[in-house]
Amino acid sequence: MKCIVVGAHYGLMDWLAQRVTAVVMAIFTLIVFAAMLGGVLGSREAWQSFMSNGVIRFASFLFIVSLCYHAWVGVRDIWMDYINSAALRLILHAATLLALLGYAGWAIQIIWRL
Repeated sequence: MKCIVVGAHYGLMDWLAQRVTAVVMAIFTLIVFAAMLGGVLGSREAWQSFMSNGVIRFASFLFIVSLCYHAWVGVRDIWMDYINSAALRLILHAATLLALLGYAGWAIQIIWRL
């Protein structure tokens, strides 16, 4: 008998995670858009002041984590649905996870380097 590796049937948790992370990203996008309308892009100092605010730093951290988790759920599901080889799927999962962790670290470093 051959053992077939299939998805873990995440279902509701994935659906909920996608919606929650999308809401977090939408709220942060609206905050940044409102700040841009308010003139935060008028100078480098204004942008630095905006981004150095503790609440905005926390919101930007939540945005980055939400973006990476949102991407992880979506790409993981693509690998589970379309890659038949369990070994290749494991390699792609690991590569995706490492890339997203690297992107998150890089984004935080860039944004908070003020």
